[in-house]
Amino acid sequence: MPHAVFSELLLLLTLCGFGASYACLQDPALAYTLSGAVCRLTYPAAVVLNEKTTKVIEAAFQHARYPSVKGDKSIMFIGSVKYYLDNLEIQSLSIGRSEFDLHPGKGIAMEISNVSVVFKGTVQYEYSNWVVNISDSVIFEISSNVDLGINPKLYCGAGKVAADTSDCYLNFHKLHLHLQGDKEPNWLKKLFTDFITFTVKMAVKAQICKEINKVANILADFIQDTAEQFLTDGDISVDIGVTAPPVITANYIESYHKGLTRYKNTTAVISKSVFHPSQLSENRMLYFWLSDELFNPMIAAAHHDDRFQLNISGAELSEPLKKKLSGATPEFIRKCLQESGSPELRVWSSSVPHLNTSTSGTTVWAKASGNLYCGSQSIPILFFETVVVVTVTASYADKKLFLHGTSSQISVEKAELPLQNQLTQLEFIREAVEKIGIPKVLSVLEAELTRLLDKQGADLFDILNTNILPLDGFVSIELDFGFPHHLLVEFLKKTLQ
Repeated sequence: MPHAVFSELLLLLTLCGFGASYACLQDPALAYTLSGAVCRLTYPAAVVLNEKTTKVIEAAFQHARYPSVKGDKSIMFIGSVKYYLDNLEIQSLSIGRSEFDLHPGKGIAMEISNVSVVFKGTVQYEYSNWVVNISDSVIFEISSNVDLGINPKLYCGAGKVAADTSDCYLNFHKLHLHLQGDKEPNWLKKLFTDFITFTVKMAVKAQICKEINKVANILADFIQDTAEQFLTDGDISVDIGVTAPPVITANYIESYHKGLTRYKNTTAVISKSVFHPSQLSENRMLYFWLSDELFNPMIAAAHHDDRFQLNISGAELSEPLKKKLSGATPEFIRKCLQESGSPELRVWSSSVPHLNTSTSGTTVWAKASGNLYCGSQSIPILFFETVVVVTVTASYADKKLFLHGTSSQISVEKAELPLQNQLTQLEFIREAVEKIGIPKVLSVLEAELTRLLDKQGADLFDILNTNILPLDGFVSIELDFGFPHHLLVEFLKKTLQ
């Protein structure tokens, strides 16, 4: 199906768009500054998608509701024939090959060749002249062989990528109408079938092109609805409506998206994005360009939604403190860990984190607070507040996200401690944050982000050879993929309901 190609996977992994907060811009340079996310689908990816077009073309043919056809014809010296074709439906269908090409600045050209279709239906006809009047109702069969051509154009529509498939045509290499039991009809029936063939051609062509346009719009909405759900969790969502018309070159299709975090009744603003097309290459199948201006509001929303909280208790807490630190454990902490039935450390983000991406990674500034409880006590024996600066890099393999962190600054800003040996106790907390706290937080984030991706269906995709590249002010994700067959199945089920 053509829109399976030009919907740009749209963003089969993450991107979609609803809710235009500003008009789709014709000035690319201005649109770049307002774009938090960019998607580039290269020619090799379009080839993979094109291999699946036949399934959706079949759906378009089978889902079409073909109109009844009626008419009459007067033939000199012979008489007149009136006819009415009804209940037209597909009995069998096969599709040959599908080919496409990207036309820079214009659109996509698609050719689906050797489509063989057999229709069945009912025909009522009446033949009359000055001598006889004959009427009958019989089952008919139409066998056809056609080539289908579609030249979809991409544009901005209602804040998202839309397609115009009105440039659609069918070339009939064969279209024969046979009345029931008449593979070799008499002269009257042959005359009858010959002159209504043209009418049937026009009806089938109009309905198929209409259905393809309808299915294209359904597919566009389906993909973008799926992507919107992918980017929604609880009260946090992301508006990835388009900021400019998609760009088509001979080698790729590229779309530009807002990337505005929405949390409860607030929506973020992006105005200083640093995107430029030269920042992405054309060597891989799919590219995502994600701005720091997309990530920071998303992190702020997660903070305000109390997502950054972690409780550690029991052996998970006490064992690392015994083995991984160089300094002696302060007595009041040692006593809590050994004598308490279930010591618990509760840690949370105490101010909005902030990040900045460079070629060395994504540097995160965060302030975290913690309380240490002993057993059933309701009052913590320790409170501390620490400022952490960590540079994080990410990778994705075997359907799992991996985070790697290097701390560059750890300081204990506040701590409620016994009066004796406070400097030693502060160093213990600092070292515990560095050697235990940061790795623990990263491992939890790895698991939770992977879980969230899986919850939204990312594990169902065949994502290959992923590179996550940190650069100045943005992250570039490049990958290859296998077509997510499950998404096509879900779409076809929805379409054929």
